[in-house]
Amino acid sequence: MSERIAHSGLKSKVMSAQEAAEFVNNGDKVGTSGFTGAGYPKALPTAIAERAKAAHDRGDEFQIELFTGASTAVDCDGVLAEANAISFRTPYNSDPVLRGQINAGEAKYWDIHLSHLGKQVQEGFFGKFDVAIIEAVAIREDGTVVPSSAVGNNIEYIDAADKVIIEVNEWQSRDLEGMHDIYRIEPAGQRTPIGITAPGDRIGGTAIEFDTSKVVAIVETDRPDRNAPFTPADETSKKIAGYFLDFLEGEVKAGRLAYDRYIMQSGVGNVPNAVMAGLLDSKFENITAYTEVIQDGMVDLIDAGKMTVASATSFSLSPEYAEKMNAEAARYRDNIILRPQQVSNHPEVIRRLGLIATNGMIEADIYGNINSTNVSGSRVMNGIGGSGDFTRNAQVSSFISPSIAKGGDISAIVPFASHIDHHEHDAMVIITENGFADLRGLAPRDRVKKMIDVAHDSYKPLLEEYVEAASKSKFQQTPHDLSRAFEFHTRFLETGSMQK
Repeated sequence: MSERIAHSGLKSKVMSAQEAAEFVNNGDKVGTSGFTGAGYPKALPTAIAERAKAAHDRGDEFQIELFTGASTAVDCDGVLAEANAISFRTPYNSDPVLRGQINAGEAKYWDIHLSHLGKQVQEGFFGKFDVAIIEAVAIREDGTVVPSSAVGNNIEYIDAADKVIIEVNEWQSRDLEGMHDIYRIEPAGQRTPIGITAPGDRIGGTAIEFDTSKVVAIVETDRPDRNAPFTPADETSKKIAGYFLDFLEGEVKAGRLAYDRYIMQSGVGNVPNAVMAGLLDSKFENITAYTEVIQDGMVDLIDAGKMTVASATSFSLSPEYAEKMNAEAARYRDNIILRPQQVSNHPEVIRRLGLIATNGMIEADIYGNINSTNVSGSRVMNGIGGSGDFTRNAQVSSFISPSIAKGGDISAIVPFASHIDHHEHDAMVIITENGFADLRGLAPRDRVKKMIDVAHDSYKPLLEEYVEAASKSKFQQTPHDLSRAFEFHTRFLETGSMQK
């Protein structure tokens, strides 16, 4: 038995994943750990999927409602989706099989701000949870649980669940212990201000306290997180990163930012990593991050002495950097804090810190509305994630994207966004490889030229043609020709290209 299970009363709960899966039944509401491919349960999902397949073979129903922190991995969402074992999923999904089921109407999906879900679970909106399945680094002698590489909604699911199953994963570095800052937000009506005034502030403990009598099973594992490599930055990514740095320099010259006072939030992906690579050679020092995930680029900034603190709820590292983190977690504990996502994404803290938020998008329209979730308005990709939490409350909210996709068949700048996740009142700066559009303080009609300037050259004439038609509208605050507003999208659906 693993020495990581120190609580004497819980050692008797150790069993196989197949045995533990017997505690999960058809129709159960199940909350799991996991956020951006880190810290999710590795063994139980496969065992539950096997139960579902066996039930289906007998002609019986077996599906669960699955709640997580954010995306998980093939060996969690993927195996359950393959077994047709998910009836409902929230809050964020990146698994392609489950995405197909959601878009086909075979599974129901609720896309919600990441800061909201834990709160609603805590408030009892969903009622009791049947099971919470949490990955841990260790269980201490006092029964407290040390989370692994993601905290997510672990606290809320443990508190709401009748039964708790803990996966103790020996692949996760024991030296992660001490990196977490576990803080329970009080119930509605009793809440006090969250005492974070700087990204490095610690306000909680290093493990989760809970009623250990809820534990029905402990499963020992030794499996890695889903760690996908980042592709090397291409010329487009480098240009976007360059324009982002130009924007930051402009904020410094205007007196709204200082070289030693930059607090970042960054979405996940190759372009954000290229931005962080650009910061390595910039004038910015003592950078801090208050964000959702720790990425490779942040580790590089810490190693270079450029970043002093990175606060998040999870890692999202390449395989190489995940191994590095496992080997050197004790050293990184001085610079990295992992918090519950209700805290990492909390609007109160985000607004107080005055950070600059940077997230990806599918498309933006000429007035600055942002679609970050649905292709052509109806086909969901992943979900809004935490981008809304940060966009609405940041000092500056920015969105970054190449100006075209699919070899030029799709324009990221369109007349009217086919789905709106972040509206023109919140989105402030749009950046492509063609420049940046600072939309702050501008009436809608004054944003149009700036947005067309960052579009791809092949789409600028089509956008200008639309603007000319829309300018004949009777109402001129936000001119649209509704008969043509979605012609980019309808043309793409009909011909495979937004180009004429």
